[in-house]
Amino acid sequence: TLRDANLVDRRHQAVAELLQRYTYAPLQQPLKAIGDIERITARVALRSARPRDLSTLRDSLLQLPLLQQQLLGKASTLLDTLGASLQVPDAAVDLLVKSIRQEPSVVLREGGVIADGFDTELDELRSMQTNHGDFLLQFEAAEKVRTGIQNLKVEFNQVHGFYIEMSRTQAENAPAEYRRRQTLKNVERFITAELKVFEDKVLSANERALAREKMLYEQVLDALAPHIGTLKTNAGAVASLDVLCCFAERAEALRYVQPSFTKELGISIEAGRHPVVESITQPFVANDVSLSPYRQLLLITGPNMGGKSTFMRQTTLIVLLAYCGCFVPANAARIGEVDRIFTRIGASDDLAGGRSTFMVEMTETANILHNATDKSLVLLDEIGRGTSTFDGLSLAWAVAKQLLERNKSLTLFATHYFELTRIVDDAKQAANVHLDAVEHGNGIVFLHKVEEGAANQSYGIQVAQLAGIPKSVVQMAKRKLTQLENNQIAQNTHQPDMFLNVEEPKEVLIHPIVAEIERMQPDDLTPKQALELLYQLKKRLN
Repeated sequence: TLRDANLVDRRHQAVAELLQRYTYAPLQQPLKAIGDIERITARVALRSARPRDLSTLRDSLLQLPLLQQQLLGKASTLLDTLGASLQVPDAAVDLLVKSIRQEPSVVLREGGVIADGFDTELDELRSMQTNHGDFLLQFEAAEKVRTGIQNLKVEFNQVHGFYIEMSRTQAENAPAEYRRRQTLKNVERFITAELKVFEDKVLSANERALAREKMLYEQVLDALAPHIGTLKTNAGAVASLDVLCCFAERAEALRYVQPSFTKELGISIEAGRHPVVESITQPFVANDVSLSPYRQLLLITGPNMGGKSTFMRQTTLIVLLAYCGCFVPANAARIGEVDRIFTRIGASDDLAGGRSTFMVEMTETANILHNATDKSLVLLDEIGRGTSTFDGLSLAWAVAKQLLERNKSLTLFATHYFELTRIVDDAKQAANVHLDAVEHGNGIVFLHKVEEGAANQSYGIQVAQLAGIPKSVVQMAKRKLTQLENNQIAQNTHQPDMFLNVEEPKEVLIHPIVAEIERMQPDDLTPKQALELLYQLKKRLN
């Protein structure tokens, strides 16, 4: 599994060796020539494999010795093991090479699947289909001599088959054994007993050839069945090697580094990058991340479009890639033990399930709070935004406190509630970071750099202006913002101190009868048992 430290380490060693002197490069060409062996094997087992599946399987198996030659004897135990796992089923390869054409038809019913020379009877039937021209020329020459009609021709069409054609004037001299097949404006067409016998042979040869091919194809599938186990083993080895070569190639091309693992809790990333965003955004601003039991929760503030979500996701992707055995987009990465990754990002409802956006958000948050451990990595993006300001702020604060004090998970917590940043005042394990932006003229420039401390504003109106909100709306919003900021006293609304010491809720004592009812399974009770139980409970209460 991904949490098997030994397997992850073996993968990293394999990638590192493949990167040495571009060792992965000679493996890429054979890998490109290999098809989906696992899928084809499943089709063979189900007897639903198509002709081109078998030709692909044949071509793929022919590449295995080339891969094995490159892998055996490597210093990486994983690469050497993969090389030993590649077992070429010589009997199956020989059968496929001899039986299946190089480029077979797409479907069996079209014919042209079994290779020439594999079956004598099939070869004879095909010869009858394709080489009947010599017989027709000889037959036509003989009939011209026998009848004395020099303009006589022997031809064929799909409707009437083979026939002897001559002009209507010459038809008067046709022998008695000529039976009329078709009359046209200027010509007559005839058939003879000898030509009819030949026609039957040629036309039936096609049907017999298709039937013969189908039978031979079924025999090939029967012969491949004992090799299914070996084919599956090869499929797994090729898939693993393909992934490792991909990891090596990407690490070389994108400047990824080998992460290190430690049994201590925490994540330390130097100049981390988002593997997708950096490929489409140049230049990409790299950022550091430091999480530990002493710096357990990062409260991330900053403007919309500032890069908060990108920063959170790149951290998670780096951890996930490291545990997959891949090198990571960073200058250095030190990853502690992580048992799970939890995320609550984005906003979407569940109309079919009758759940609002906020309900979906709270359901996912509840799952995190119930299951996250001190070894978990948690990402929370703007918890509480789906309800009123005070409710949302209160929930966000309570969730952050729970993660800090109960779950003790490594947490990245993005928020626009600036009041929440005061949680660091009485929580030494929490820290504020922000992604900054600067106003330039009438616009805004996002710096995308993570700095210590909390942000002082969201720049929401400026972002709305960038999105194309009408200028009149932006101006009204600015005036309203100024009014709200300067009008708090007039409105007699004071922001409550969310961070006064909050007493832990007292444990509620549950009556024994209530506890017993909660443990009951009503569906397991008969009506009589339920009635008797009700009388017993009432008697105990009295």
